[in-house]
Amino acid sequence: MEAPPPFGPSGPPWAFDAGPGFGGPGFGGPGGPMREELQLVSRFDKDGNGWLDRAERQAARQFLRQSGGARRFGGPGGRPGRFGLRVESQQRPSPGPKVSPAEAQAFPDAPLYATNVLRTFFLDFDGPDWEQELEDFHNTDVEVPAKLTVDGKTYVDVGVHFRGASSYMMLGTGMKRSLNLSLDFIHQNQNLGGYRTLNLLNSAGDPTFMRTVLCFDIARAIGLPAPKANWVRLVINGESWGLYVNVQQINKDFIQEWFGTRKGARWKVPGSPHGRGGLTYLGDDPAPYKRIYQIKSKDEPSAWAALIKLCKVLNQTPPDQLEAALAPLLDIDEALKFLALENALVNTDGYWTRASDYYLYLDEQSRFHLIPYDVNETFGGAGGPAGLGGPDGPPRMRGPGRASGLDDAPGFAGPPGLAGPGAGRRFRAGPGSPGGGPRLDPLAGANDPDKPLLSKLLAVPQLRARYLAYIRQIAEQWLDWSKLGPIVAQYRALIADEVRADPRKLSSFEAFQQGVADRPATDTLALGRGTSLRSFAEQRRAFLLNHPEVQKAAH
Repeated sequence: MEAPPPFGPSGPPWAFDAGPGFGGPGFGGPGGPMREELQLVSRFDKDGNGWLDRAERQAARQFLRQSGGARRFGGPGGRPGRFGLRVESQQRPSPGPKVSPAEAQAFPDAPLYATNVLRTFFLDFDGPDWEQELEDFHNTDVEVPAKLTVDGKTYVDVGVHFRGASSYMMLGTGMKRSLNLSLDFIHQNQNLGGYRTLNLLNSAGDPTFMRTVLCFDIARAIGLPAPKANWVRLVINGESWGLYVNVQQINKDFIQEWFGTRKGARWKVPGSPHGRGGLTYLGDDPAPYKRIYQIKSKDEPSAWAALIKLCKVLNQTPPDQLEAALAPLLDIDEALKFLALENALVNTDGYWTRASDYYLYLDEQSRFHLIPYDVNETFGGAGGPAGLGGPDGPPRMRGPGRASGLDDAPGFAGPPGLAGPGAGRRFRAGPGSPGGGPRLDPLAGANDPDKPLLSKLLAVPQLRARYLAYIRQIAEQWLDWSKLGPIVAQYRALIADEVRADPRKLSSFEAFQQGVADRPATDTLALGRGTSLRSFAEQRRAFLLNHPEVQKAAH
């Protein structure tokens, strides 16, 4: 497994080479973002080997059909959704071309997440009803086995399931949906290039296909632990399903890469319409925390006690004592970089909007670290620029002042309160917009009690100054098109032909072209949402570097 790559010209050649609106079931249904998977394996695993063979899966599917499907077994749902995923291409996808492994170029010497190669992954299921089977087992603990072929090598019994919650539900059969692949599903030591779990994302809401890769590139460059990402072409049962964003799993392998150990506790803070995952202190009983923070490591009382202590100290310590009290519990500098990255790149689906969509890691020294994930709504992804209904995006994408029932679906601007009367009161702290466009205030969320990582840290003058200095650093260096542009050009050259040929992409090739163009886009409406990478970078950089608070922090 390769180490986290340096970013920029100093890195190895593979790391850098400068040069239909489908409505769907809504947001209620299977339970809110804290729902649990339906456990079927233990019930139908007749031979006791820990997984379901085809006959056992057939029995489980029959049970699901008779009982109304896995959706019935989720937790209490949110309000039924009123918005479908906004997909620019409204035609039902046509089948892709047939592709065989013999036709695919192999890259046996390139690391799995190299960003200068485009691999082809071949998935072969043992039946033609593979898509229906994956649908049947969505939100259950059942993996559907398949054969995976990459670079001419075959990996057998790879577990496959559809990823996602609301974003999954809004895409019908035949449309491109995100996938999770478990190389070690049956064979414990099986891996691909040192990686056991793969995430293949459909780039919903991102016609550029680049936001995730670019955001994680920048995150790692400024010293944040962040996943690697690149692109793959996926062929299923001999048919091309187009281009996917290939994102590293945040698991023990990731922790080993960044922290030199596989030990420690990990939590995922999934998308939540209620925004309770912001490290708010909820008392000393771990029960309410367990409903919000999904533990991904061994469930130990000591881990929950550490999380509760972090929340208590963060929320109850006076500002003049906070840094000293928090330093043994949290990598504060890393947290400030995390918050600065979200704001500078305007992640409209992150901590500052919903107090969710990140990972927590508790290291062996009992210090917490924040890890970004789910960043496809950076770079102006959801809220559009002024002219598309204001900085919060088009009116049809705004809620009535409070988000209700929104889980992981892209295309919704800002946190509760951003669209209704008095929208800016809790988020504005100076010139600029409270919404998700290039004029987002660098201190958005600084007065929001539901986002204590922001409001409490930025209430400490020296921490506020460091945070604003990181904002300035990102704006100066990474939003400078003379630096970002060549990277975008490199990536565009790599994937453009595949985007054009992709039979199931969720936006048009024209939207891709405008989104990644080296010249500023003139017709942002053609992008379907947001703005071009160049337009966003130039507007955001100019706004931040001229913001009085950012200028003050530079002196």
